[in-house]
Amino acid sequence: MKNILHFIALAGLVMWSACSLDIPNPNAATEEQVLNTKDGLLALAKGMQQHYATTTLPRAILYPAVTAREVAAMTTFSSLEELEEGGPQLSGENERVTRLFSAAMKTKGMAESILDHVDNVQMLDGTRTGLRAIAALYRGMCVGILAYNWEMVPLKNSADNDAVFVDRIAALRDVSEQMGSALTGILNEPPSDEFNALFGGLDLANALRMYIARFYLIAGDYQIAGDMAGNVDPNADVSMFFYDAKDPNPVYSAMFEGTVQYAPRKDFGLPPALAPDPQDNRIGFYLAGVTRDAIKYPAGVDSIVAPFFSAADAGIPVYYPSEAGLIRAEALARLDDLTNAQMVLNQVRGKMPGEDPLGIGAGLPSFDANGDKDALLAEIYKTRRIELFLSGTALEDSRRFGRPDPPMTPDYSSERNRNYYPYPADERLNNPNTPSDPTI
Repeated sequence: MKNILHFIALAGLVMWSACSLDIPNPNAATEEQVLNTKDGLLALAKGMQQHYATTTLPRAILYPAVTAREVAAMTTFSSLEELEEGGPQLSGENERVTRLFSAAMKTKGMAESILDHVDNVQMLDGTRTGLRAIAALYRGMCVGILAYNWEMVPLKNSADNDAVFVDRIAALRDVSEQMGSALTGILNEPPSDEFNALFGGLDLANALRMYIARFYLIAGDYQIAGDMAGNVDPNADVSMFFYDAKDPNPVYSAMFEGTVQYAPRKDFGLPPALAPDPQDNRIGFYLAGVTRDAIKYPAGVDSIVAPFFSAADAGIPVYYPSEAGLIRAEALARLDDLTNAQMVLNQVRGKMPGEDPLGIGAGLPSFDANGDKDALLAEIYKTRRIELFLSGTALEDSRRFGRPDPPMTPDYSSERNRNYYPYPADERLNNPNTPSDPTI
């Protein structure tokens, strides 16, 4: 049975904020109680997890999906129209750019507070290793979101609004080292029953392995990435972010409820040269095959039917297990081991839905690149775009695989409309270390 992360309200759950209220609440926990007690840190970790699932994750899925052409805008909201236009027209004033940045930074700050204080509080060793691991994972996932979408990343939050930005690759290597240390910690001292009672639905070890592998792949450390991906247990129970009537699946809400804002593009937004094989079982897994009109995209959009996004109480995977094979295939290809890269890729392509923990399977015949590295990499990219649809990785993938640069004027059929986002205007106003915006 699949493990589920069910976000419940804890009694006395700490609400985390960057500023203090003018009128104190005598019933609220103080910062000292939160950061210097075991129960406070556990409650903060639960709040971190909930904020990521309900706020950070949906923005990290949907906003870059517009930029990378996975989805099209279905309303005339100005911020969404600007996001779909992209190019130099997209500025740091755009509220969706700001929301994505601020949400990732808030979750990241909560994780950093846990990491800064966990060694100073009395608790069971297994509770400590569990807290350290879950905080390292969420900090890593948030740095990843920032690195997929911005050239420079604030590595450590600052209460003085002077966080220092570093190159995104340096940031990914930094959090990978921290996650690797946390992984060693839980392997040597498994999380306690006390910790597992709150977070036991999350397979921390495999999640850490997957994100470490992904980040080293992006950083170009291919041997490390491939080796770590090979350590991801393919038979492990799938960890999910779970939603309910109180906290409905936010991607579902954006695509089905009220004013529908997004719809998936036909053929996963891939260009004709990379269009999916009509026999690919993943098409029916993700898409309904019903063409509709978008606001500005002339080729039409489809309807989502993937079980992760098609119901208010649908769970979203913490990671897609088959990504491990795609990381290995890409790492091997970039290390010029084309024979083994093709073999691993074909294991993903040939997988049937019933063989995948999430039910994702193409069931396609083997692909033969005939020794052509560029052709093999193009097929790996295409497979990633379909297999990992709406996982928040498409914009990063589009750049890494050298797909065509975005145009300087709006073109709704381009493969992506930005390389990196501009920095939020609020960050530039408050933080003197904010870098210059990229041109596009």
